[in-house]
This record gives sequence, structure tokens and C-alpha cells, in this order.
Amino acid sequence: MPNSELTASEYVARVLALYVSLPQTPARTHLTDRHLAAQWYTQALAWEVIEGALLLAVARRCLRDPQMPPLQPIRSLHYFVPVLEEVQATPLAPDYVRYLRGKLAPFLAQI
Repeated sequence: MPNSELTASEYVARVLALYVSLPQTPARTHLTDRHLAAQWYTQALAWEVIEGALLLAVARRCLRDPQMPPLQPIRSLHYFVPVLEEVQATPLAPDYVRYLRGKLAPFLAQI
């Protein structure tokens, strides 16, 4: 759904719902998370870019070598900003985003 079809509150709610549904993220959002999501709305960031960035960042965490030490939990939506910038510079193909959803399915089922 294009951003233009969403109000600011709907857009923010959608971003935050995705964020808290991901593994290793908090169950609740904070005011700073809401502000960042609202900023993304103001910047007219496409939903596909945001979803792709969040999925890519979580996939990198969940699919890393299990022999490596565990990472700290994600505590803020701001964690995703560098990956969002990366995805803006080099957009992800829709097929790759579908692939990420599939790879993350077992982790999403655990939450």
C-alpha cells in the first residue's frame, strides 16, 4: 500500500507493529520509536523500503553463525537506521524481500 493512502498515524502504527513483531525486539515501543516512525512518514519513505530494511537487519542477526557470541537485544527502532540507509542506496528486489520473509519464518513463529 503506498504511503499516500495511509494517514500519519496509520503509517506509524504499521511501522511499529512490524518492529515489535520481529525477533529480538522489545514487546513495547517507546516515544522515540514513534517519533522516528513519524519522521519516516514525513520523509515519505516507502513501506517496502522500511520493511526490507527491518527484515534484512533481523535476518543478519538471526541467521549468523550460531558459534558466535549472542548479540544484545534490539532496544530501539533507531537500530535499523543504518540498514535503512543502505536499502535506500541499494534497493532490495521484491523477490529478495520474499526470500527474507521465508528465511525468517521459523524465528517469527517463535515469538
